Amino acid sequence: MRKLWSITFFLGLLVSCELFESKEVKTQKLVNEELLAIDWNDVDQYPLFEDCDETADKEAQRECFQNVISEYFAEALAGLEFQVRNDLHDTVYIDFLIDEHGFISVLNVEEKTSVLNEISNFNDKISARLNDLTTVAPALKRGNPVGLRFRLPLVLNTN
Repeated sequence: MRKLWSITFFLGLLVSCELFESKEVKTQKLVNEELLAIDWNDVDQYPLFEDCDETADKEAQRECFQNVISEYFAEALAGLEFQVRNDLHDTVYIDFLIDEHGFISVLNVEEKTSVLNEISNFNDKISARLNDLTTVAPALKRGNPVGLRFRLPLVLNTN
């Protein structure tokens, strides 16, 4: 009987250790589990322009965002003209950031030697034109505004 009592008491001590754990530690464990469950590579709502419907489903919002940003992109670059010696047939990728306040900025213009050999100040001119794009409603993740990086291709064709 004494052995049974000792074993029960010892097992009770092992199980009851969690009872002495503070609420802060329990809360931190729950927060960590929740953070691990979040897919940080995806947003709940894409950045929205005035033309986009905020009540539309996620896929429709993404399409609207892509269409409107492409239009702004095309308008911003419409008046640019460059003189080249040789024909260019290349694609340059431009990385953008829409921050948590909705400001759009150019992070990087891919440096292609074939383009830079023909147009020496290409990256500077492209960045200057595209940094003046409009602001948008930022992307949302769990109801909080977040920054979003995206990449757009710029196809260069000369004749």
